Amino acid sequence: MQIIKVKDKSAGGKKAFALIRADIDQGAKVLGLATGSTPGPLYSEMRASRLDFSGMTSINLDEYIGLPPENPESYHYFMQKNLFDAKPFRESFVPDGMANDLAAECRRYDQVIKDHPIDVQILGIGENGHIGFNEPGTSFKTHTHRVQLTESTIQANRRFFASVADVPTEAISMGIASIMQSKKIILMAYGEKKAKAIQAMVAGPVSEEVPASVLQRHPQAIVIVDEAAAAMI
Repeated sequence: MQIIKVKDKSAGGKKAFALIRADIDQGAKVLGLATGSTPGPLYSEMRASRLDFSGMTSINLDEYIGLPPENPESYHYFMQKNLFDAKPFRESFVPDGMANDLAAECRRYDQVIKDHPIDVQILGIGENGHIGFNEPGTSFKTHTHRVQLTESTIQANRRFFASVADVPTEAISMGIASIMQSKKIILMAYGEKKAKAIQAMVAGPVSEEVPASVLQRHPQAIVIVDEAAAAMI
């Protein structure tokens, strides 16, 4: 696991973009993408760049169950607004949280990942060490699955909604086994609230109680952290 310390999230976004650009220059065609505030600076760099993504494929980590794509809080909407409107990809995949048969949707998404092996997967990390929506206790063998969000994750996401009652309680998420299939993983974390999770991920035992700790086993895992997030390592 390679640790890269940066001054702030803006510098982190620039560093992540430089790494992705180098991989694209080497032939990378499929990017695994994440949502939330953490990848925001990276997507700003991608939008401002001259790179053409129209020959590439993107596969998103997750989506809330029950939110249609046009809902401003859906991850479909987030990706369209923050990246795809400015930089369209040839194909862009996001789980369908409105699917009538969610088990079938999970199987479909696993096939998408199988058909489009991910060259570079972007990740954030939750304060409890989750990656994607894989909460503590999730098996490392899990593929795309339906997730019941923990109370801590619901509370962390409430800032994006009018009230906590509006926060979805379920999601579809790539599983840990799905994520680990990626050829390279770039995880970004900023702020003091992430310091404990980063310490457990980097220096703690590999445990399903800290899902991100599995990245210690990945051959090309890169962790970009600012000074606050790196305070305990």
